Amino acid sequence: MITPSATQPNLQSPLRPFVIGNHQFANNLVLAPMAGITDRPFRVLCRQFGAGYTVAEMVAANTALWGSRQSLRRLDYSGESGIIAAQIVGANPIELAQAAQLNVDLGAQIIDINMGCPAQKVCRVAAGSALLRDEPLVGRILAAVVAAVQVPVTLKIRTGWSPETRNAPAIAHIAHDSGIAALTVHGRTRACHYNIPAEHDTLAAVREVFTGTLIANGDIATAEDVRRIVDATGADAIMIGRAARGRPWLFRDLAAELTTGVAPPPLPAPAWIAALVCTHLDELYQFYGATMGVQIARKHLAWYCRSFPQATAFRATVNQAQTPAQQTALVQTFFARCADIT
Repeated sequence: MITPSATQPNLQSPLRPFVIGNHQFANNLVLAPMAGITDRPFRVLCRQFGAGYTVAEMVAANTALWGSRQSLRRLDYSGESGIIAAQIVGANPIELAQAAQLNVDLGAQIIDINMGCPAQKVCRVAAGSALLRDEPLVGRILAAVVAAVQVPVTLKIRTGWSPETRNAPAIAHIAHDSGIAALTVHGRTRACHYNIPAEHDTLAAVREVFTGTLIANGDIATAEDVRRIVDATGADAIMIGRAARGRPWLFRDLAAELTTGVAPPPLPAPAWIAALVCTHLDELYQFYGATMGVQIARKHLAWYCRSFPQATAFRATVNQAQTPAQQTALVQTFFARCADIT
């Protein structure tokens, strides 16, 4: 009897290859696009730990806004391995089509349209999840973007604007007719934000009308979550967002448990985490520059340390660091103390 390994997934398990258009991915564990988090350094890190597919941070469809340093970094795919997926957000079909084409010109191989963001600043310009209230406009946007590019176009949505107007199956039908290659559904409405547990019953209804690749998203953090949601919805892949913050190794651990049935330890050794964090910090300093890299690193450090004693005191101290050397030294000291405690 052959024992399944992480490099040879058991196709009877939820861990399996999947496709988006003409692209095939080794496994169906997907890193969600998260603004301000899934920058190039973090995407690379998650892929190194086994994420089968990653999606870049969203960029505005209005290309007049692309001159900012933030947008230029989000549009920088240089040196990135694997299939590059760009996410665009907006409400104007023409602008979205143009933004899609420009991202393809920059190297994107998949275009993802954001109709799931619940942020007020996005919704108040009728973009993100606000679009779910206007099904005819959804259809026009999808048709325009699909027609504009020769790469697969995907769509990310919530289950609706509110529990009373949950219309994900109707949006899925429009997506199917528009030629959308993959549909990701976050199991909450916009009105729910992240305040209630995600539900995935709606995804089962979406599966009935959408025959392309279906990706489930929302409150997925354990191998049991993956099994339960894939079994209940028929989803082809699962997308992990907040659970991966400060735990890029989660993809490795999920793949191992789904393949072998054996759960890895809850946390790696502090010394191992310290080495990983320092590597991540170095990539942030190189990508953003020293000053901004230190600032960007603070939120990641808060997530990396959250499961250890004295995390609150460490955050207060490390947030005062002004240079890469200071920040890195504090990280090494903190995790060395954690190792002594454990």
